[in-house]
Amino acid sequence: MFAVQGARRNSAVITSLETFDVRFPTSRDLDGSDAMNPDPDYSAAYVVVGTDADDGIEGHGFAFTIGRGNDVQVAAIRALEPFVIGLPVDELRDASRMLLHDSQLRWLGPEKGVMHMAIGAVVNALWDLAAKRAGKPLWALLSEMSPEQLVSLVDFRYLTDVLTPGEALEILRRAQGGREERAARLLEHGYPAYTTTPGWLGYSDAKLARLCREAVEAGYGQIKLKVGASLDDDVRRMRIARDVCGPAIRIAVDANQRWDVGEAVRWIRALEPYDPWWVEEPTSPDDVLGHAAIRREVRPVRIATGEHVQNRVVFKQLMQAEAIDVVQIDAARVAGVNENIAILLLAAKFGLPVCPHAGGVGLCELVQHLAMFDFVAVSGALEDRVVEYVDHLHEHFVDPVVIREGRYLAPTAPGFSAEMTPEALTEHQYPSGAAWV
Repeated sequence: MFAVQGARRNSAVITSLETFDVRFPTSRDLDGSDAMNPDPDYSAAYVVVGTDADDGIEGHGFAFTIGRGNDVQVAAIRALEPFVIGLPVDELRDASRMLLHDSQLRWLGPEKGVMHMAIGAVVNALWDLAAKRAGKPLWALLSEMSPEQLVSLVDFRYLTDVLTPGEALEILRRAQGGREERAARLLEHGYPAYTTTPGWLGYSDAKLARLCREAVEAGYGQIKLKVGASLDDDVRRMRIARDVCGPAIRIAVDANQRWDVGEAVRWIRALEPYDPWWVEEPTSPDDVLGHAAIRREVRPVRIATGEHVQNRVVFKQLMQAEAIDVVQIDAARVAGVNENIAILLLAAKFGLPVCPHAGGVGLCELVQHLAMFDFVAVSGALEDRVVEYVDHLHEHFVDPVVIREGRYLAPTAPGFSAEMTPEALTEHQYPSGAAWV
């Protein structure tokens, strides 16, 4: 699949963990605005992991926030420094479980909230480091692992009533045939994307129509609109989008947790004449039974959620309760790559499509790897699967995403695509960077 160009295999130990409070003033143009977050400043609680190896390779990761509180997230990441310093770089399974199972860290969750996201940032940085040392993009590194190696990465605690290690192994073994062909297909054709760029709630009707038109011309087969602040406004905006896009383009909508159950049902029924492809986060991400009730009432409209689902256990319950039609993983919400592999395996067990969330700084860069790994080595499927794309802030990354004709081109550079440029870190560091002074 990928030759290991100059791979580094010598053992190394982590010697440093450096953090940065990075914020981008996206609220000035209302980029990212929605019913629950009217003025977000896309931000990254950013971490760089260094080692004692002489190759100078570092691992980069981050937790995504939308401004205020990013300093709290940075402090949580920094609190993990004494746990990480001295760890062997190659022990990714043990590092993840050590952080998740520490009794005093668990008391701060358990396995949710700021500390869980901090663990995710560090675990993702370790995977970035491992992929760089292997000379491969992360999706390829994961896709070339054996089923047994992949299963060993997963924490099955709280999952075995639904998914056992043996069942996970069977899923991965079924997908082994055709791995190389699917990887070649990714490299040639990319992975389907949809765009949220037209749909931010703060945009005018004219800007909405213009961006919808541009999205169709750019080759996207699906767009997404934010909804939930005003029903009359949402009906009007859906009508505009449908008129511009025509009947063949899928239009998903995202309520960002705005509604109670009954309100969600009424609102979705009002939008149904415009054929919403899915309704995302119709209510609290913690309300499993609420999602199930909404889904029963609005069929055949699909229900999607996941970007704020706090761990694999809640994902398991959403699937058990038949509460969702679309699984939306987020690369920076749960505890990193290892936990997202568990969620991908759960989705494969239940036969649900995974359409990752990527609305935020760096999230497109990260989650493309997980979706591509899922296609190559887990589900083997592309039907009804798309990765969100938002055309914001990619220029600040060393290896930014590349979109062509509505598809993500498969990354080929080693790593997790998480590394920001030194200029971006300097200019947008809060509050002293030039973007904020």
